[in-house]
Amino acid sequence: MIVYLKLLLTALFWGGTFLAGRIIAPVVPLYTAAFFRFVIASLCLVWIARRMEGGLPALSRESLISVILLGLTGVFAYNVLFFTGMRTVTAGRAGAIVAINPVVIALFGALFFKERLTLLKMAGILLSVAGAIIVISKGDYRSLTAGGISMGDWCVLGCAVSWIIYSLLGKRAMNKLSPLSAVTYSCIAGTALLFVPALMEGMIQKAACITLTGWAGIIYLGLFGTAIGFTWYYQGIKAIGAAKAGVFLNFVPVSAIVCGYIFLREPVDFSLAAGVACIIAGTYMTNSNPDCRKAKGTCRNYPAR
Repeated sequence: MIVYLKLLLTALFWGGTFLAGRIIAPVVPLYTAAFFRFVIASLCLVWIARRMEGGLPALSRESLISVILLGLTGVFAYNVLFFTGMRTVTAGRAGAIVAINPVVIALFGALFFKERLTLLKMAGILLSVAGAIIVISKGDYRSLTAGGISMGDWCVLGCAVSWIIYSLLGKRAMNKLSPLSAVTYSCIAGTALLFVPALMEGMIQKAACITLTGWAGIIYLGLFGTAIGFTWYYQGIKAIGAAKAGVFLNFVPVSAIVCGYIFLREPVDFSLAAGVACIIAGTYMTNSNPDCRKAKGTCRNYPAR
């Protein structure tokens, strides 16, 4: 029972990251926000790795290259695009767009890793893509070809692309590293990559100007959205399997929409609700197959954070 509660809370935490990003993005410089987020996340994850796995393993040259690429895609690129996009895109809308990740990852897994693509999975992929189009176009598909997609939307889509690359790279990295070690090392690598841009942005001077609300959002992203969220998610995978744990990812866009509506009074129109319903149904169809039960927290069930 505890593991299911942790997975549900994890989905709520990840939905809340879009709310936190929406609050932070307009008032904290993006590199500064991303750097402090992952300083907090890295410190927490190193401590968790010591408690759960006795520490982090030494990296081979191949593993070092892998974690640098993970940090570059899943931490550096993702968060630069995330904080840029969240300046103009609502929390619910961003959560819905990024929610298509597991479906696209499953498709790329079939293309590049020869994973079996059943008719049910193909139908789920098509349904999820249709849902994403409904959300992005706000129910008017003609806007896709008429300049109706904003720069913020493109940035959120970029988040999805960077996370897909991160997930595919992560699958290979976890041939040598445990999921917790891979996530921890990627956070450390990403933090190092963010340091110089944050410094050039005036991080030291601007840190003193960050409000309590801004710091609360940064701490939330680092502690709950990254460290605790990933730890509980992988504990769930270990306890009940990747297929059952992955089902809880369907609550992430719902959580983002509810948080945006309650705390920021963001509107929820029919196209957003319909698009999210399609994405959730498609994600469930894509991942509800026996192959997922054999997975160990790899590619297809990597969450968006």
